[in-house]
Amino acid sequence: MHTVVVGTSGVTASDVLAVARGGARVELSAEAVAALAAAREIVDALAAKPDPVYGVSTGFGALATRHISQELRAQLQRNIVRSHAAGMGPRVEREVVRALMFLRLKTVCSGHTGVRPEVAQTMADVLNAGITPVVHEYGSLGCSGDLAPLSHCALALMGEGDAEGPDGVVRPAGELLAEHGIKPVELREKEGLALLNGTDGMLGMLIMALADLDTLYKSADVTAALSLEALLGTDKVLAPELHAIRPHPGQGASAANMLAVLKGSQLTGHHQDDAPRVQDAYSVRCAPQVAGAGRDTMAHARLVAERELASAVDNPVVLPDGRVESNGNFHGAPVAYVLDFLAVAAADLGSIAERRTDRLLDKNRSHGLPPFLADDAGVDSGLMIAQYTQAALVSEMKRLAVPASADSIPSSAMQEDHVSMGWSAARKLRTAVDNLTRIIAIELYAATRAIELREGLTPAPASQAVIEAVRAAGVQGPGPDRFLAPDLAAADAFVREGHLVTAVESVTGPLQ
Repeated sequence: MHTVVVGTSGVTASDVLAVARGGARVELSAEAVAALAAAREIVDALAAKPDPVYGVSTGFGALATRHISQELRAQLQRNIVRSHAAGMGPRVEREVVRALMFLRLKTVCSGHTGVRPEVAQTMADVLNAGITPVVHEYGSLGCSGDLAPLSHCALALMGEGDAEGPDGVVRPAGELLAEHGIKPVELREKEGLALLNGTDGMLGMLIMALADLDTLYKSADVTAALSLEALLGTDKVLAPELHAIRPHPGQGASAANMLAVLKGSQLTGHHQDDAPRVQDAYSVRCAPQVAGAGRDTMAHARLVAERELASAVDNPVVLPDGRVESNGNFHGAPVAYVLDFLAVAAADLGSIAERRTDRLLDKNRSHGLPPFLADDAGVDSGLMIAQYTQAALVSEMKRLAVPASADSIPSSAMQEDHVSMGWSAARKLRTAVDNLTRIIAIELYAATRAIELREGLTPAPASQAVIEAVRAAGVQGPGPDRFLAPDLAAADAFVREGHLVTAVESVTGPLQ
């Protein structure tokens, strides 16, 4: 099994995906263990002094003015975890919780939190045992970190609350720890606070969304090319020299991908046939510009994610010179903004894909295709309601594109009076990514059927490879009306699992 070693300088997006989705094992480097021990010595020294230090010998948030005596400090750390584990609503996905835990461990291992090495090792042990704390949908405002979600994880380290075992069954966390020989942690000064105070949930969801969107943007280039082909459009607008004079990197990459898919097609360039036209509609002609802008948005979001992955997000933090200082680095604004930006771009990509599908189904704009791609229009409805489903998904994505980060709601007796709502931005982006997958799947379904209805014209080799692969995956071709939901589900899985990109790349080589 793949092993990810956590040091003091952060981790990579690939590391996060390996742990969250691939079940990779986690080990602490010797450097990290040494840094943990050194920072803990500083915290212990401060804890022994009579002077109050936030997070070490005081309360938290609006209660930070109270000095806590030594005999109550262990109780204080337990209490902050218990009281902050106040989430509600549906359970969050296992991969999100694993990313959340791993990223908190990443910050702990930076040596800036003051957590003891044995606490960090327990975090790694829980991940390696496949134990996943139950975390709920609601509870984070994205400031002071993802407090409630991280608290549910910290609660499991203490042997309290519920968790899912490697068998997928939810049980008391204490039972699961005991079965795997893991001793529950007994938190000391600052440790409870250090386990709760980070942007780890929203960052983990950003990293996974970027991985999914990378595949989806390639998939959208493919379905746009298939729709252009099915509509007998022209590929001249994809020429590299046209995109070189407007040098947005994403636009050039999308155009190059579409051109690669269409290479060798006999369907393109029929503008002066029976239904002459000067140029294709925007949804076809401007596909690289829209998808390209989304790609460039992703590039910015990756830069933000990389910076956050290299960060130690906690409050207060232990500095190399021995100071323990309060700060505002836990504020989720940098991550929240790009999560929202990605939802806007995804909504627009879904919108343009739906417009192409609608064009394929409209006999007045499809240049010779049957109404709704039906076998016997009137008797058969064809893909009429598949487009309704796609339109409903697009409408939902427009609502999801409303930025969460533009909102703020005061909390903690106005001490935390401006929050990022980054967790909410991340949760809605996950829904948007799911919906975008379905939208692209419906365009794929319509475009492949339309190409097959163009009798006497040979599609591009890459298009033919897609048609063969998607039919082999259980997505049926043209014919009389049938129960459509299974076909659409199979098309969704084909896109979601990356098979669409794989089919094209078997002909074109790697897409950009």
